[in-house]
Amino acid sequence: MLVDLGCIRRRLVRWYRRYRRDLPWRPPRGSAPHARPDPYHVLVSEVMLQQTRVQTVVPYFRRFIANLPTLADLAGCDEQRLLRLWQGLGYYRRARNLLQAAVCINAEHGGMVPRKAADLRKIRGIGPYTAGAIASIAYDQPEPILDGNVSRVLCRLYALRGDPRTTAMRRKLWGLAANLVPTRGAGEFNSALMELGAMVCTPRSPNCQDCPLSALCRANAQNLQHRIPPSRRPRPLPTENRWTFCIRHRGRWLIEQRSPAGRWAGMWQFPTLPAGPTMPQDGALAKLLGLPVSDVRPLTTIRHALTHLRYTFHVWMCRGRHGESKANRKWLTLNQLDDYPLSAVHARIATLLKARSASRSDRLGRACDSSCRHSGRPFGPLIVP
Repeated sequence: MLVDLGCIRRRLVRWYRRYRRDLPWRPPRGSAPHARPDPYHVLVSEVMLQQTRVQTVVPYFRRFIANLPTLADLAGCDEQRLLRLWQGLGYYRRARNLLQAAVCINAEHGGMVPRKAADLRKIRGIGPYTAGAIASIAYDQPEPILDGNVSRVLCRLYALRGDPRTTAMRRKLWGLAANLVPTRGAGEFNSALMELGAMVCTPRSPNCQDCPLSALCRANAQNLQHRIPPSRRPRPLPTENRWTFCIRHRGRWLIEQRSPAGRWAGMWQFPTLPAGPTMPQDGALAKLLGLPVSDVRPLTTIRHALTHLRYTFHVWMCRGRHGESKANRKWLTLNQLDDYPLSAVHARIATLLKARSASRSDRLGRACDSSCRHSGRPFGPLIVP
């Protein structure tokens, strides 16, 4: 079966214009023909979409742009504020790379996102795929793209049985993508290619009946679409156990900032230690935590999976006292926690503490009302002289 490049392009773009999703970084339906999106919006969305699903990104993108509407706003943004906006999206290195990219573009490119993929690739955190996506989608440059969705579409279209994760296969797929991209309308074509992989040519259940390329697809012709690309047997993830301590003192909770390097760098968390076989006694625990603690009791257990690692957080409640002051530690009320970037696990813990606090306040309020009813006093708080 010969592959007609012109036919592929026409069918794919026609399908895309009819069925594409309305996403906040795309020109809205009814826009002028060949309307181009804001390059800044494309930059932000493409960085957010790295290793993250579209439906997850949409609300984060809207909030991000509402708070940082221009590249200059992002370039001047404090890192802690940026991490707070990114909180829950994960892979926080992307946020830092995006900030560094904005600073670089603002300083070296006059605040304008570069048009050429070669210039974009020189910016830290922007790789070949992201550079091609920005250049083609924002500026209609004839640059190829290759993400997981596009790789899957190309493997099936050409019936390539190799593993697309290998270096040799990726080199071949980049060549095919470069051959497919048109000299005009590259942005729309690349968007259509990604959209097809996300909506129709899906990993486990490709919807070949609704695919605009089904008649041209070699895998479909050979009934291989469920075998291509080959699935990789998932490896069991190693597990690490952590103790997390919710330490309270006079209505405030202790949080600490992680180091500026490594996983969750610069984020804030409740004090966390590697878990041992048994919980240390108060004295030994105080030495590990750097402050006296007492009344240690279990609160909850949270399991959290990353790409290559699984965590189990054993969360404890305890009372504490102000120990030696440290620059990376703060005592905050539950409401003040909202102003600090927390990783997903610690944000869940904060939400749990707020719910417990609200429930306790509600119980106290009902008890007070009941006491007022039985005593004949009017409802409301008692005023003690």
